[in-house]
Amino acid sequence: MSFRIGHGYDVHKLEDGRKLFLGGIKIPHTKGCIAHSDGDVLIHAICDALLGAAALRDIGYHFPDTNQDFKNIDSKILLKKTLELVLSKGYSLVNIDSTVCLQKPKIQDYIPEMTKTLASVLNTNQDNISVKATTTEKLGFVGREEGISAHAVVLIQKQS
Repeated sequence: MSFRIGHGYDVHKLEDGRKLFLGGIKIPHTKGCIAHSDGDVLIHAICDALLGAAALRDIGYHFPDTNQDFKNIDSKILLKKTLELVLSKGYSLVNIDSTVCLQKPKIQDYIPEMTKTLASVLNTNQDNISVKATTTEKLGFVGREEGISAHAVVLIQKQS
């Protein structure tokens, strides 16, 4: 069997009065992401990791922010379409390890629901998905609460 690793990274600016979506769920907070879609940085990082692992370019190539079809789209739809692209190349998901970087709000209590949601969209076991969170100790744009970022690493395998 052939295994491939992909890494994804996404960042969005935060703004007062917008909704915050992470891992496919809405998180209560006073700020949310400025984005063409719903701005779910975690899902976007996972999409990029999946696409990279399968050598399918990146999320902007498949779902450009110049296309009005993706305006305010639920990122879970993008994740499902990304998985379909990966499956069409004969790969299956093995696991995901991800980290959300934000100063506030604390999201530890939301991680089980994120994991459940992501597993449902990806049609996999929750044990195959790791979501972690960290602050940047008040350093940089994340620490100043100007933005949010996420990293994701995925392992896929070619089906024989």
